[in-house]
Amino acid sequence: MSSRIDLRFAETKAAGRAALVTFVTAGDPNLEDSLALIEALPGAGADLIEIGMPFTDPMADGPAIQASSLRALQAGQNMIKTLDMVRRFRENDSDTPIVLMGYYNPIYIYGNERFLENAKAAGVDGLIIVDLPPEEDSELCLPALRAGLNFIRLATPTTDAHRLEKVLTNTSGFVYYVSITGITGTAKPDPSAVSDRVSLIKAKTDLPVAVGFGVKTPDQARAIAAGGADGVVVGSAIVNLMLDHMDARGNAQKTMVPAIAGFVRSLADALTEKT
Repeated sequence: MSSRIDLRFAETKAAGRAALVTFVTAGDPNLEDSLALIEALPGAGADLIEIGMPFTDPMADGPAIQASSLRALQAGQNMIKTLDMVRRFRENDSDTPIVLMGYYNPIYIYGNERFLENAKAAGVDGLIIVDLPPEEDSELCLPALRAGLNFIRLATPTTDAHRLEKVLTNTSGFVYYVSITGITGTAKPDPSAVSDRVSLIKAKTDLPVAVGFGVKTPDQARAIAAGGADGVVVGSAIVNLMLDHMDARGNAQKTMVPAIAGFVRSLADALTEKT
């Protein structure tokens, strides 16, 4: 049976464009404003939504997303509230794929079996757990697949052919190609180099390949898509723009959701334009 993720990538492929994948951290700057933002994303053109699970030590994330995790935790966000956000989102949107992204520790503390059961019931479609390598598939990946959740892997510029085979084993939904070496949002991807790596990955799998880490502008998104990516992921740029619409205490201003929606629309428009 096809998942929401499978169906969405099939739709965007049929439309002749790359999917827009947006990232926000659950509970940043607080639960209600975060939910309002997530609910606005599909209407602005987001095809898939990655929701970050706040964690105290997000080692793969750059300063912007690290700070967003800290704001969310300080506002009281936890796994129960994150899963409830997804459930509330699903009350009005049964089509947009939701992927939870983050680290294994919060899931382990919550309890793997309980997490998978609750995530599926809430309406989560997939997981990206950046610190669980393929060698640990029995820990969460295989149980997630059995529960009906896609388990999405990261490939990086340093992933060689031998390692890529392991990365692709048990991967489903899509492959997330990290366009730069390092943490999120800290460098600009080279479209030519990204295109070469995307081609290499596609030679090994029929799964869609989405490219993220460092994509900040509509022009960059367009260039990455033109290089063969099936999806383009934008996260740090959204989180940074959110900061421009918070007051000194970190509270969201009324302009935040419209501003983010406008930016996401510009990204979606760039991916719709024919090159």
